[in-house]
Amino acid sequence: MSKTLALTEELISLSSVTPEDKGCQQRLIELLTPLGFKCETVQSGEVTNLWARHGTAQPLIVFAGHTDVVPTGPVTAWQSNPFVPTHRDGKLYGRGAADMKTSIAAMVVAVEEFLAAHPAHQGSIGFLITSDEEGPATDGTVVVCEMLKERGEQLDCCIVGEPTSSNELGDVIKNGRRGTMSGKLTVKGIQGHIAYPQLAKNPIHLAMPALAELASIEWDQGNEYYLPTSWQMSNIHGGTGASNVIPGEIVIDFNFRFSTASTVEGLQQRLQAVLDSHGLEYELKWTVGGLPFLTPRGSLSDAISKAIKEETGIDTELSTTGGTSDGRFIAQICPQVVEFGPPNGSIHKIDEHIELRFIDPLKNIYRRTLENLLL
Repeated sequence: MSKTLALTEELISLSSVTPEDKGCQQRLIELLTPLGFKCETVQSGEVTNLWARHGTAQPLIVFAGHTDVVPTGPVTAWQSNPFVPTHRDGKLYGRGAADMKTSIAAMVVAVEEFLAAHPAHQGSIGFLITSDEEGPATDGTVVVCEMLKERGEQLDCCIVGEPTSSNELGDVIKNGRRGTMSGKLTVKGIQGHIAYPQLAKNPIHLAMPALAELASIEWDQGNEYYLPTSWQMSNIHGGTGASNVIPGEIVIDFNFRFSTASTVEGLQQRLQAVLDSHGLEYELKWTVGGLPFLTPRGSLSDAISKAIKEETGIDTELSTTGGTSDGRFIAQICPQVVEFGPPNGSIHKIDEHIELRFIDPLKNIYRRTLENLLL
């Protein structure tokens, strides 16, 4: 059994459902300390974070990831225990196999091999690991990034081990993610008997023209890396439950997934202008879940693309699709952030798995990337 597979299985066996770490990071410390890493545990609330650094020189290349996993769902629906790593049909099954304990194991072993072969390498290597990526993400990577910013530690490149590949290992890497901003809109009316509409004010009728206009707006055209910004309604709540009562208000939940072609302030102002133009009486609450980040083609994406080509023969695709990740926090203190990991087809699902044939090549790609950047 390879070192990467063995470590992956060891991590899967630790049931680290958010925000629990269950000893995963302590195991990483046990492996990294003998390699010369200075390891710091950063506790924040129930969340355990790890910052580890080898060397003091620039550039600083950081591997980032999370030890926490999502809940298993009904265990009886799994073909095998989700926290007992199991091999079937050339695949490794277990919660976290794809998202993202294999990536963490591959990163650690890749660094071990790199340091053994190149002890006099340039620069430094770091690890930023959290147990709060799958949850609120308020006590995890963002806390460590703030600590590093206050200390003046400059990150130059960061590789986040998110499962980015689509069908084959290396076919997609993420060089950015869209931002997410949610809103809760309450449109006011006057409740009344449905037989006397002249004595009431129906907020459903009042809101619909504005909502139709918002749904038709082209918020931006995107750019080379991003699709156009999307505005979508997710929930509409109105009415008392009775069929003969005009409600006093309607509540609409919506979300922007937006690119670097738009700003938080600009989107908010444009939406509120539409509401005002329809003369609505409303309340609006905003929640910014994450800002977009983008790493244009450069030394980091070139280094990973070259490593993927050398290891797999695949010409990788740069992409910014998908949800948010901790890359949004790291990008605030690091000029180049990309995400790369195994295929994501089974993440968060029952019977999550990774094909065994991808595990060591993933480790090799991480090692080759270090060689491309630090030699």
